[in-house]
Amino acid sequence: MKLSCLQDNLTKGLSIVGRAVPVRSTLPQASHVKLETDQGRLKLVATDLTMAVTCWIGAQVEEEGSVTVPARLLTDFVASLPSEKIDLEVPARGNQLHITCGRNEATMAGMDAADFPPVPSVDDGFSINLAPADLSKAIAQVQFAAATDDTRPVLTGIHTLAEEQTLTLAAADGFRLAVHKLALTEDVPERAEVIVPARALREVERMLSDETGQVEMSINAGHTQVLFKMDSAEIVATLIQGTFPNYGQLIPSSFTSRAEIEMKPFLQETRISAIFARDGAGIVRLQMDPSGDGRPGKLTISARAEEIGEHRGDMDVKMEGEESKIAFNSRYLQDVLQVLEVESIALETTSPSSPGVLRPIGDDTYVHVVMPMFVQW
Repeated sequence: MKLSCLQDNLTKGLSIVGRAVPVRSTLPQASHVKLETDQGRLKLVATDLTMAVTCWIGAQVEEEGSVTVPARLLTDFVASLPSEKIDLEVPARGNQLHITCGRNEATMAGMDAADFPPVPSVDDGFSINLAPADLSKAIAQVQFAAATDDTRPVLTGIHTLAEEQTLTLAAADGFRLAVHKLALTEDVPERAEVIVPARALREVERMLSDETGQVEMSINAGHTQVLFKMDSAEIVATLIQGTFPNYGQLIPSSFTSRAEIEMKPFLQETRISAIFARDGAGIVRLQMDPSGDGRPGKLTISARAEEIGEHRGDMDVKMEGEESKIAFNSRYLQDVLQVLEVESIALETTSPSSPGVLRPIGDDTYVHVVMPMFVQW
């Protein structure tokens, strides 16, 4: 193998695939990144055996070939090189990668690319095309609600339902639920209900910032693998097997109080209260008073910590229903408010011990449910 490419491009490509390299692995090859020539480009592949990331970068190829080298060593070395042309060469017989850039030279001991874990093919199911901006928004609004521990593996994934002209993403960790409905331009070939690892979708979201073309999402016939194909990168992930909770039953169908709240001031007041909530079990209290005598409704956001202090902030809101009190985990509240790109949001409550529901006003594609925290009022 013999080729040359730009340091900037190789650094970017290695950073993309590097997220799939496991921190620890019993398989030596999994800690490597595979370099392979592919139709005039350099193909980079990394995998942790549950997720594989492939990236292509422009290159001037003189001789075809492939090799695998330690991912961390190669990434750190290339990132430290000057922004110039890099020459990569592997002898016809051997697995030593020779790297030249400016006045820097290095040799890395690699392994035979044939021993690298194969990337599963996803070509026997069906595919749908998604707009990058829409998919990025959908992932951003649900991924933070997925569980981070493996106590219940299905909750570490994002429930993905493709049906008719809608792709619904839902995530829940037992304390909150986020659901986003993404409208498609054409009917789905067949109904599919799978659980995609949240980690894989977070990587997809990171890649979408530079995408301009459609993203192709494919699910194989056995519903065991999912592929996200972009212009110059692909992610293949093993789907999580199991039954996701019936989250439709968790969304309250009625409320006794509803307040329409301006988004930016609400987020700001929540962040201020969170400073005090840090020493008070993370609890932020919301108290809503209805309007009367021509006055607007009022939302009071407060937090207090024994022996530290307390905070109280008031906001004018448009409110219907009766007076309401509810307490939330400050982090949970901030997580959802900072991913919504709307001017105002509706908060619906029933009682201090019932879930609160957040809905963006003017956007019926999203709903967020947060379990309350029990406090003494």
